[in-house]
Amino acid sequence: MRETLLQIWRSRDLRGKIFFTLATLVFIRLIAHIPLPAIDRLQLDNFLNQSQNQVFGVLGIFTGGSLSNLSIDLMGVGPYITASIVVQLLTKVIPAWEEIHKEGSNGRERLNQYSRYLTIPMAIIQGYGTIALLKSQNVLTNMDTGGVIVTLLTITATSIFVMWLGELISERGIGNGISMIIALGIVAGIPQQIANTATAVQGGNFSSLIIFMVIALATVVLIVIMNDAERKLPITYPRRVISPGKGSQVDSYLPIKVNTAGVIPIIFALSFITFPTIIARFLTTAQSQTLVNIGNAITSFTGQDLYYALVYFVLVVVFTFFYTFIIFHPEEVSENLQKQGGFIPGVRPGRETAEFIRYTLSRLTAIGALFLGVISVVPLIVQNVVDISTLVIGGTSIIIVVSVVIDTNRQLSGQLSMRKYDIV
Repeated sequence: MRETLLQIWRSRDLRGKIFFTLATLVFIRLIAHIPLPAIDRLQLDNFLNQSQNQVFGVLGIFTGGSLSNLSIDLMGVGPYITASIVVQLLTKVIPAWEEIHKEGSNGRERLNQYSRYLTIPMAIIQGYGTIALLKSQNVLTNMDTGGVIVTLLTITATSIFVMWLGELISERGIGNGISMIIALGIVAGIPQQIANTATAVQGGNFSSLIIFMVIALATVVLIVIMNDAERKLPITYPRRVISPGKGSQVDSYLPIKVNTAGVIPIIFALSFITFPTIIARFLTTAQSQTLVNIGNAITSFTGQDLYYALVYFVLVVVFTFFYTFIIFHPEEVSENLQKQGGFIPGVRPGRETAEFIRYTLSRLTAIGALFLGVISVVPLIVQNVVDISTLVIGGTSIIIVVSVVIDTNRQLSGQLSMRKYDIV
């Protein structure tokens, strides 16, 4: 460890990237603490602390804590993430975009640019919806139409600015900037949760706290293991040439990850649960008693942990299969292997190879889907069992933080390896 730190410090370029990353993240955290005007803090606390608002936890994740502060960075990188997901889905629907995706790095950069353009209308729509919701709950007071417009433009511009800073980190710093912004917001909220928990367990509930911490640690270990778990399908290339005049068989493998979809299915599921809850909050303030009853019924349903957990679990499993087969096409993989002269031993090239890969992918995805589903609902179950609701570390938060740490560590190790080769 000491030698690694010394190598990082001796490398001027790597040291500069790390300092740039840290400085940018600190600046983003400062932005997250600049509040919007005309806030009723008491109403905000009541709104966020209500049990039926547990689905709003996902908004807090992607805003880096800005939602609870109602800062000018109210939406964080949420609109950019939504735009990226929409572009990924449309890539499989629009043939022209699918051809762009096949162009390699240039094509992916064009699609990323589309995501940036789409972020603007997404920020406007989400921003207006959030402002209208907060106004309906009397969180934002004394705000006329002009104030709404100014506030909307402010939070939209701030969201675009933070997105740009995140991409600067990816380009000039270490790690994925957008993911690091989200992870930083999650980590920043842990000290307050620990302080609240310390107050809650002063009455002697230490055994429940120990159980909670053991389960949280086991969850982190499981996520680390499953994050790298993969099935390696053997691939043989009989026509590869090792030396001039000699052909030789070369064996390789096709890695298929257990959790190919990553954390995207959880984001999809949370979006589907959050959307009707937000609509229900609007309906409860309607003039029609029928609409009010519908809104109260939806709010009551999402406020019950058992029903919420069951729906959440099913949606995560379904979206895991859905997203995995959107981003991974067995037919294309089989076709590419056949073009390169490769084949899976014991499996005929072409259609049979595609079916074998699909069968293997389906079994692995079943394991990954159950894993994501369990990780998603375990925090809810544990909180009810140990009766500690102050330490709200969700499965989504843990997956994001662990994935960011692993990815950043890999990039840092890669940078150090490159410098070793340069020295040699």
